[in-house]
Amino acid sequence: MASVTKTLERYQRCCYTPQENSSERETQSWYQEATKLKAKYESLQRTQRHLLGEDLGPLNVKELQNLEKQLEGALALARQRKQQVLTEQMEDLRKKERHLGDLNRHLKLKLEAEGQNLQAIQDYWNSGAADGSSNFHLHHSQSSQMDCDPGPVLQIGYHQYFPAEGSSVSASKSMPGETNFFQGWVL
Repeated sequence: MASVTKTLERYQRCCYTPQENSSERETQSWYQEATKLKAKYESLQRTQRHLLGEDLGPLNVKELQNLEKQLEGALALARQRKQQVLTEQMEDLRKKERHLGDLNRHLKLKLEAEGQNLQAIQDYWNSGAADGSSNFHLHHSQSSQMDCDPGPVLQIGYHQYFPAEGSSVSASKSMPGETNFFQGWVL
């Protein structure tokens, strides 16, 4: 039985004493860690103030030279990054310029093709107007179908035709240049 008691005593010493010591050691470790972090935080704050040009009085010449080197290095990195960003923006703008130039050329070709179609229509109208067989009515201010008055003209409603006195033209007949589709309506 004595050996059992000795075994239990050893067991209790091993099991209970180290736990108390380990919790004390853990608490001590956390306290030391907090102290180190607090010192690091204060050091970083001091360094930040120095980099901002504040609280430079206690610094000696060597520390000021180190600070100057740090600032020059940071400035060089900032300039390098700025140059990189500007170069990337220029490349993007050049790509956009090329794309817009291509789009402009495409639209110009399309406009020229449509312009040729428009010219063919104008020639057709002019040839019909010259021989008097045109069905297109010209406004009195226009000399040709495509010669439009630059000012705004709006005529809405029924255009009633009254032949001049002594004229033998009846109102039911079409006027020259007027279509038979909607007689009397100004389009």
